[in-house]
Amino acid sequence: MMKQAVMTRFRLCRWAFFGLLGLAALAMPLAAFSQNCALCYTQAASAGARMIQALKSGILILVIPPTLASVGMIFVMRHKDTQVRHSSEADEWSQDW
Repeated sequence: MMKQAVMTRFRLCRWAFFGLLGLAALAMPLAAFSQNCALCYTQAASAGARMIQALKSGILILVIPPTLASVGMIFVMRHKDTQVRHSSEADEWSQDW
């Protein structure tokens, strides 16, 4: 009973920590996230509206797949972690390899 209360408190603290971390990330100025690539800056400064839109689309194409892959891997790892925990908690002495 006491262990469940400690685990619940730990989960609550963990969610609060990640929530505050997310708020801190959103509160940072936008310039802190940019790398200010000189080539991209000069190309965008000398280009028209179509080129700027193409650069924005290219940036999204380069950012979205790795982000989705990372989120997918985290989801799979969390799912497998809970599977292993549930099976090991159910029968500690049984080793079904």
